[in-house]
Amino acid sequence: MPSLLHIDASIRHDGSVSRELSAYFAAQWRENHPDGGYVYRDLGAEPVPHITHAVREALLDPSGEHGETPEERALSEAVTAEVREATTLIIGAPMYNYTIPSTLKAWVDRLVTPAHMVAPGGEPGLLSGKSVVVVTARGGSYAPGTPREGWDYQEPYLRAVLGAIGLADDLTFVHAELTLAAIVPQMAALKPLAEKSRDTAFETLKTLAV
Repeated sequence: MPSLLHIDASIRHDGSVSRELSAYFAAQWRENHPDGGYVYRDLGAEPVPHITHAVREALLDPSGEHGETPEERALSEAVTAEVREATTLIIGAPMYNYTIPSTLKAWVDRLVTPAHMVAPGGEPGLLSGKSVVVVTARGGSYAPGTPREGWDYQEPYLRAVLGAIGLADDLTFVHAELTLAAIVPQMAALKPLAEKSRDTAFETLKTLAV
């Protein structure tokens, strides 16, 4: 049965573009899969704690005793189970200071384990074969040819780390850029480009939610 895992990471609720876009994808997907499963995890409202040494050691060697609490182990198992059971993932990832929120990084850290790692060109892993859509909201523009093209430490990192655990077989990034144009006076002239980027993101997400 198809199942969607919906992840949000924005610290904002009202006015969050990444939340608006991820919610739109989820709604379209659920309309197209009325019998499909759905799980939602809000990393902005209920952050996954950053890993400790004990948690990291347990992720590397689940069979051993490393001093992590039962609650910590249960959380790692829950995060892992949600991803393993999903056939599609939608991840709402705002850009904070040129990269992903630390809460999203903490979630990723629970998934990077020997059991999930895949070698480039090697055999599929436990998480392979899923459809993954990452929708981002960016205050500026980091598109090819723009002055800050090389300042994007969001998509390149996520491509690398998701690929390392087998989640890049069907990985698509959808960017809504120049979101600060709506509130920063110096960027007012960029409002039409921002609106176009946002509209394009909605259109793209609708085609992806199949």
